[in-house]
Amino acid sequence: MLHGVQCGQMHPAAKGCSGSARMAEPRDTVVLAYSGGLDTSCILVWLKEQGYTVIAFLANIGQTEDFDAAQKKALALGAKKVYIQDVCREFVEDFIWPAVHANALYEDRYMLGSALARPCIARHLVLIAQEEGARYIAHGATGKGNDQVRFELGCYALCPSIKVIAPWRMPEFYQRFPGRRELMEYAQKHGIPVPVTPKAPWSMDENLMHISYEAGILENPKNRAPLDLYTKTCNPTTSPDVPDELEIEFEKGVPVKVTNTRNGVTHRSALELFVYLNDIASKHGVGRVDIVENRFVGMKSRGIYETPAGTILYHAHLDIEAFTMDREVRKIKQGLSLKFSELVYNGFWYSPECEFLKHCIARSQQAVAGTVHVSVFKGQVYILGRESPHSLYNEELVSMDVQGDYEPADATGFININALRLKEYHRLQSKVSTKQDE
Repeated sequence: MLHGVQCGQMHPAAKGCSGSARMAEPRDTVVLAYSGGLDTSCILVWLKEQGYTVIAFLANIGQTEDFDAAQKKALALGAKKVYIQDVCREFVEDFIWPAVHANALYEDRYMLGSALARPCIARHLVLIAQEEGARYIAHGATGKGNDQVRFELGCYALCPSIKVIAPWRMPEFYQRFPGRRELMEYAQKHGIPVPVTPKAPWSMDENLMHISYEAGILENPKNRAPLDLYTKTCNPTTSPDVPDELEIEFEKGVPVKVTNTRNGVTHRSALELFVYLNDIASKHGVGRVDIVENRFVGMKSRGIYETPAGTILYHAHLDIEAFTMDREVRKIKQGLSLKFSELVYNGFWYSPECEFLKHCIARSQQAVAGTVHVSVFKGQVYILGRESPHSLYNEELVSMDVQGDYEPADATGFININALRLKEYHRLQSKVSTKQDE
């Protein structure tokens, strides 16, 4: 399992990579973040036209994909080599779990599915570039989006000497291909297989955590998403009429066991339990959001997301955290989580400030342990109960029927002290209002 590749520190392949280091092999080798779609297929051929030797990298990060067909296609288009790597487990443990720790949400609703995947992919792009002696990395992200920033900041942080080629920001590329029609014509001319008609009139990006939909007919925020748009979750109105009830066990803020109390099915490993939660949430239509968000580059965009397992874990972790964490610590942690979400969205996963936040947030999770009982039903996640060996909940202290170690009369002084500030404020306001009325 890879845990980092920062310049000779965390992975052998990164040794010698620094701002002043030189790659061993010829300058014209480029590692392309390849998806098998129209854009990156055309970019592969275009890079070869520019004189580059192209090595394609396709990350299996949980998307629905025919990886064998994608590999054969890349080789047929002239790639010298094609790397296909399954990074699903790494994605869950190294990227999704820190987001669960943080209860990460960007602008209160987006669970950062794409933003978390990009640094994971960037890590492997750099490793392959180092292994192959490539001085260049290329990607097919547009010049208006967030992914260009995320890919490049990740690559530059992990290997400062790398050079990034971003065709959609290069005038010689985007002037040649101002629209989809020109790209399709180029594909046909160079024998690049293309669909007769687009699969959908919008853009999609999928990984183990989520799927996103944007562009095309969705660019008008007023347009309602078609019912057939959603592919990762079923329609909540037609989902099962019987809920699934789950017990989710946490240790140090991370889910370590999921049990379906209806049928006794249990999963323990990180990847298995996450996939299982995806299945359960998908069946009940959980995890859909339709939002207008603020991109890092400065424009607003409309995005529709499905994040099934992430939604269940968000609610369950939020509950066990509130049950076990001191009130004032949690207030500080909430502020850190807000900043963490912003940094991840903007592409600063490998920044010193994000590393600092991850350590701080992880420290806050030491006592976040216990089991949350949830019901998943008709597009919603309902908390049914919780228990923890580290609970700060004192049943006797809070009981309406037992006085416990609490003296009700003490509340009088507490209220009087807190009321003092309010009385003084309104006394001053009354004076100001009287003077203005004169």
